[in-house]
Amino acid sequence: MKQYAYIRVSTKEQNIDRQIAALEPYGIARNCIFCDYQSGKDFERPQYKRLLRRLKTGDLLIIKSIDRLGRNYDEILEQWKYITKTIGADILVLDMSLLDTRSKQGDLTGTLIADLVLQILAYVAQTERDFIRQRQAEGIAAAKAKGKRLGRKPSQLPDDFGAVCDACEQGSISTRQAAQILGISHTTFYRRYKDRCVKRDEEDKNFVSISRPCGTPN
Repeated sequence: MKQYAYIRVSTKEQNIDRQIAALEPYGIARNCIFCDYQSGKDFERPQYKRLLRRLKTGDLLIIKSIDRLGRNYDEILEQWKYITKTIGADILVLDMSLLDTRSKQGDLTGTLIADLVLQILAYVAQTERDFIRQRQAEGIAAAKAKGKRLGRKPSQLPDDFGAVCDACEQGSISTRQAAQILGISHTTFYRRYKDRCVKRDEEDKNFVSISRPCGTPN
């Protein structure tokens, strides 16, 4: 049996010392400690994939806490099953002693309890996500009922925005030069510029339609 450890932090600026210190009592070789500097939203992580290729039946994987393995409990359940059932390795979560699949007194109590605890955690996480979505929906509905406008308020455009747009239409300046003149990002200028052009085209079409006498050919 070999012992492995998995460490994860979201960015390289975050410190892994606390996780390393928690592993010291187990005497894990440094080349058996795998660390990813990446979000826990999914399991597309290079070091985690290397770890899976190294794990064998009877090996032990140690992690500091369950959120270091991942944050999506549905995917955690899949990975947990793959490691413990398909590979046949054990998992020990240091911050939650019940998450320890190693056999207790020669039976399968460890695996059974760990699986149950993980299922409960997954259920709680899913329930919390559902509650959040429900509260968001209720908040949006309440805001609409009060006549509140949702979404970010459009930013105020500079006073000379129209004149700069006219210069763009005439080909005197580029859209990037226009953005620099106005002191706004090129993305913001271009989006508002196109909106202005579309609005003017629609107004022109409406004007032509209204001003044309009845029976006048198109």
